[in-house]
Amino acid sequence: MKKLFISQPMKGKSDEDILAERKKAIKSAEEKIGEPVEVIDSFFQAAPVDAKPLWFLGKSLELLAGADIAYFAKGWQDARGCRIEHTCAVEYNINRIEP
Repeated sequence: MKKLFISQPMKGKSDEDILAERKKAIKSAEEKIGEPVEVIDSFFQAAPVDAKPLWFLGKSLELLAGADIAYFAKGWQDARGCRIEHTCAVEYNINRIEP
């Protein structure tokens, strides 16, 4: 079973919207690779109250390091953190899904 990292824009979205988009990403990834995936939880609902964007990015990159495949959700090109995650996935040869 492949480990899936999901990169998605989150700024200005509700938790419900984020979780719904993640559900779609998981289904799409499983269809594309033809097998179930183990999802790496990169949605930090229990983040420190004063956490800055760079804190989230640092945690995300740590999780990305353990991924077999990274899914980049719609709009990733417009989100700074997603673009950095994408660059890291490319540079470190992590397979990518870019719908």
